[in-house]
Amino acid sequence: MNTSMIAGAVTMGQLQKKIDTISNNVANVNTNGFKRREATFSDLLFQQVYNQTNLQMEGGRLTPDGIRVGSGARLAQTALRLEQGSLLTTERELDFALTERDVFFQIEAVVGGEVTEQLTRDGAFYLTESVDNPGEWSIVTSDGSFVLSATGERMNVPENFQSLELAGNGMLVATLEDGAQQDVGQIGLTRVLKPQLLTATGDNRYAVPNLAELGFDEADVIEAAAITPQLVQQGVLEGSNVDLSNEMNELIQAQRHFQFNGQSISIADDMAGLINGIRR
Repeated sequence: MNTSMIAGAVTMGQLQKKIDTISNNVANVNTNGFKRREATFSDLLFQQVYNQTNLQMEGGRLTPDGIRVGSGARLAQTALRLEQGSLLTTERELDFALTERDVFFQIEAVVGGEVTEQLTRDGAFYLTESVDNPGEWSIVTSDGSFVLSATGERMNVPENFQSLELAGNGMLVATLEDGAQQDVGQIGLTRVLKPQLLTATGDNRYAVPNLAELGFDEADVIEAAAITPQLVQQGVLEGSNVDLSNEMNELIQAQRHFQFNGQSISIADDMAGLINGIRR
């Protein structure tokens, strides 16, 4: 195949992945705590073609003999961007927002029948009847996954509670019908030191991969986040950090690059047709 066709075809396939990434960002512009991804590219292998070694320009050639022919570009990575999203006041007791970019809530999810710990920035929580503790309510996410405390346990609220209040140290306190107060648990938070190692699991969540296989120690990647009075805000939700105008600008540029590479394939095909016509 013509080398120009190879470069164009390869690059078009990789540009489609960037367009898919942008589409995912735009689709989640209104998703609580969503973090956008940014696609970056790198060049593929170049070849030095020595097809002009006998040509000498007057005064000496200023460029190396031959020409450099590339094989196109590839998607180097889709980097997770953790810029803070806008804070939206809801005044709902089970809505929480994180104000530092590298901190995540801990939740208990079931994947393939196995219980595993995952991370999320979506702080819209709900109550469901506790299976293990009758007479109590468990704090869960929108799909029923359990929210974990700082000790890794499920957080349960007494059935006869009147209100929930978040203390400055991250302790969630329930006020009962008789006015007594009971500690529900300290909200579990994880600080991610190397966010690019996180694996997206869908539903706006992330998992920490097997760090030993990647050559990392757990302490170098994640740690328990020390809760300060302003780190977690109650009655507030974090919006996504997607800038719609910027995403549309990136989409237009990616589409233009896609069209340009498609046109290069058409031109190469036309040139091949001319050559074949000459031979006949």
